[in-house]
Amino acid sequence: MAELELSKEDRERLTRLVQDYTRDELDQDIGNMEAGFLLDRLIGPLGTVFYNKGLRDASALFARRADDMADELYAMERINPVDR
Repeated sequence: MAELELSKEDRERLTRLVQDYTRDELDQDIGNMEAGFLLDRLIGPLGTVFYNKGLRDASALFARRADDMADELYAMERINPVDR
């Protein structure tokens, strides 16, 4: 997996979320730099978990859809009168 890179907007939004959490839940005010460092530390491990979960979900969806297509194709088959 390539290293996860956030857009500037996403990074700013997530940094604010980290700051809000530490302020509201931990009674700690941290600056942008500290929140950014924490975000950088968490992105790798969390990103990997969510990325892999997304791949498994997509794979399961693809498998279900492939099964549906196989069923529909089977239903479309015609019986050869010679085989009866």
